[in-house]
Amino acid sequence: QGAGGFAPRTGADGIRAEMQREIVINALGTESRVAIIEDGRLVELMTEQSDEARIVGDLYLGKVEAVLPGIQAAFVDIGTEKSAFLHVSDVSEVEEDDDENGGGNGGRNGNRRNRKYPPIQDVIERGQELLVQVTKEPIGTKGPRVTTQVSLPGRFIVYMPDSKHVGVSRKIDDREERTRLRKMAREAIGKGQGGVIIRTVGEELTSKTLVAEFKSLRKTWEKVQRRVSSSQAPAAVHREATLTSGIIRDLFSEKVDSVTVDSEELAQEIKSYLGQVSPELLDRVKLYRGEVPIFDEFGIEEDIRAAFRRRVDLKSGGYIVIEHTEALVAVDVNTGRYTGKKDPAKTIVKTNIEAAAEIARQLRLRDVGGIIVLDFIDMDEQENRDRVQHEMRSHLGRDRARTKMFPISDLGLLEMSRQRVRPSLVQTATQPCPSCGGTGRVLAPDTVVRRLERAIRRARSAGEKRDITVRVHPEVALFLLEEEPRFLKRIASELSIELDIRDDPLMGHDEYKLLAGPADTDVTSKYAVA
Repeated sequence: QGAGGFAPRTGADGIRAEMQREIVINALGTESRVAIIEDGRLVELMTEQSDEARIVGDLYLGKVEAVLPGIQAAFVDIGTEKSAFLHVSDVSEVEEDDDENGGGNGGRNGNRRNRKYPPIQDVIERGQELLVQVTKEPIGTKGPRVTTQVSLPGRFIVYMPDSKHVGVSRKIDDREERTRLRKMAREAIGKGQGGVIIRTVGEELTSKTLVAEFKSLRKTWEKVQRRVSSSQAPAAVHREATLTSGIIRDLFSEKVDSVTVDSEELAQEIKSYLGQVSPELLDRVKLYRGEVPIFDEFGIEEDIRAAFRRRVDLKSGGYIVIEHTEALVAVDVNTGRYTGKKDPAKTIVKTNIEAAAEIARQLRLRDVGGIIVLDFIDMDEQENRDRVQHEMRSHLGRDRARTKMFPISDLGLLEMSRQRVRPSLVQTATQPCPSCGGTGRVLAPDTVVRRLERAIRRARSAGEKRDITVRVHPEVALFLLEEEPRFLKRIASELSIELDIRDDPLMGHDEYKLLAGPADTDVTSKYAVA
């Protein structure tokens, strides 16, 4: 059993039954945290501070600041710290993919690069006011990304006011049901009122429910239009639901066994919402009243801590290492202490298959986006490569974010991409190390000593005659004491200068300070060298 005390369900014949899913919500305090658990293991974590501005899905009346034909994009002032980025592919009306997130959340298929769009300077001009929707949060130095193709998500449908497209989520794979839903949606919305996409949770949707939600979303759109007409750019004209409300709307369905929440107020809010849209799910909402914090009770806190580590151990004894770089995320697979019994090829394939499942989970848990390169252990047989790829693809199929995967190369590398909507868990919860500058490494003590020696020699050659006190981290001081005990005497004798060394625990591992004269004047920046 894992977090939440779940064990995978099996039938009488021992065959594994449908996956067990649970949503656990920690809403006490200033931060809301939503954990999604599958078969007893944490697979997704979303957090929201009470004062945090999550803006994906929000609608703004923006003003075009600049049009850049060279990159076929424009920058739009929407009132945020950094201007929003609008690419031409997010301006021109294109045929929507059957993706339940809709246009406002990036619901376009992956062939955009091959499509032809009119030049952006022909469609947009500087100073123009535009209604835009945020599709990606600001990440690092980049501002938010926006689209003019507005979509308003409901529980069962996504409404797209400026589209004519009627689609069905790709995750509803029954052909007859897809046809029924598409026909019903066309009849419900009529002509000239926009387009819709039926969401995954809308399987077996009735016409009455569809019409009711469509009318509700249509009213929301009319309110947006009224706000636009009475606002001056830049201005927010519609806010997306809060994290918890959005999760219940988007994810809580028959495929989720339960939602457990530690806030009585939130539990009542969820039940009130479900009573209107899905009363059959009401008995799955549970209020947690235990003394132990809910995430500790469900074993989630340890999984969260592990999500910040570079190394992830596999049950077999192998392990994976996850490295974040500016350009991509690299994942390395190692057999570790797992060496199998006799057949090395079987050992390698078993490790790679186990790693594929764990990597797919870690990408979701850490919310890693962009380009990802997986370095599997080399496999000679194409059949084995196919097995690992199949395992990877099947686990990625559970991911809400869109992914694209390429075949394993001759070097054992698998390249893939994952939709990036918000900063990853590591980006949001950490900052660069002040000691190592974000590299994850600091200079070794002997390297610090060599740099220190060069700085002292530079000070002497520049005419410095005052006594010098050197401050270093205790580890460097210990290195000098044990490995180079004659360092001070040798340098002092060679340069005819008085030297004193002091350990200072407040110094960084690879820092040093040169203090000159009785007043201990800091002259480090004057004489420091690489």
